[in-house]
Amino acid sequence: MDRKSFIKTSLKGSLGLVLPIHLYDKGEEKFVMTVNGKVNTDKINMVLPHEHIVTDFTGAEILVQPQYRPNEAVLIVLPWLIQLKKRGVSLLAECTPSYIGKDVRLLQQLSKQSGMHIMTNTGYYAAAAQKYLPRHAFTENAGELAARFLKEWKHGIDGTGIRPGFIKLGVDGGPLKEIDKKIIRAAAAAHLKSGLKIAIHTGDAGTAREEFELLAGEGIAPTAFIWIHAQNDKSGDTQVDLAKKGCWISLDGINAGAASIEAYGNQLIRLKKNDLLKRVLISHDDGWAVNKNQHTRSISFDLFKNGNTVPYQAIFDYLKPYLLQKGFSENDFNTLMVKNPREAFAIKICRL
Repeated sequence: MDRKSFIKTSLKGSLGLVLPIHLYDKGEEKFVMTVNGKVNTDKINMVLPHEHIVTDFTGAEILVQPQYRPNEAVLIVLPWLIQLKKRGVSLLAECTPSYIGKDVRLLQQLSKQSGMHIMTNTGYYAAAAQKYLPRHAFTENAGELAARFLKEWKHGIDGTGIRPGFIKLGVDGGPLKEIDKKIIRAAAAAHLKSGLKIAIHTGDAGTAREEFELLAGEGIAPTAFIWIHAQNDKSGDTQVDLAKKGCWISLDGINAGAASIEAYGNQLIRLKKNDLLKRVLISHDDGWAVNKNQHTRSISFDLFKNGNTVPYQAIFDYLKPYLLQKGFSENDFNTLMVKNPREAFAIKICRL
């Protein structure tokens, strides 16, 4: 009996178990889950793997979100997505978590009108001193939280039928708190039943190592872990170590300032020298924040103040020319912008 027949026979005889969606073999189909459904990865061109569109920093369960009229947000954001598409970007991973203004209906509307594929997420954000965690996150166990994530994966978010494309978590600097460990274990359980990759906003390099060890203890492969804000590892030692182990190193927060371009450029140069560009993602972490004028009660959309007065452009206008001057090739840039994010977010269906 060959390997494929053995696996198929074993599965049929093993208490009716179904092969998890993330396991694969020859004949696999890889796809990303967008707000408009599955898209095969070979249909994806450049990707921005860590961006935002509209974020609301009010706090969990304080008021009903969104606070704005969706059409007003569309008028502001849509031109920038259309411009991105013209530059060859076909997918944007929208990393705004639940209870921080995630609005999947808005994302779907923007996707349909711009032609840009957009991914949203499931998961909870425990950074910022747990300001954005709902009450049930403190009282439910990891299994119950995982069931919530999987419900969104199977049936859609908030009754919309719009499914997440990855799991987004957030923690502050270490050591990890018990609530941090719980949501990470919940994400691990959800990953094992869905194939959704786990992207964690991480306070520092030591915390990233803790996350890696915790996920490994839950049986999660390093390739399922995306370390968000890995640029905070100034020495680069943890970047290199975790990349060698197979984790995804996400350098996000790139802005147009000369100091930013040099800093990110040097990190990429170091990773290239270690033959680790194949484990790296780059993005801007751009977006708009919802702000309410306390006197007029009016709502405004303000760009994040992260150094970019023009959203989603610094990589193309500033970082790429810098890297080419430093000896990077177009193929290196393609690895960073196309090949890596396709693989990082891919969900794989077995074709046994």
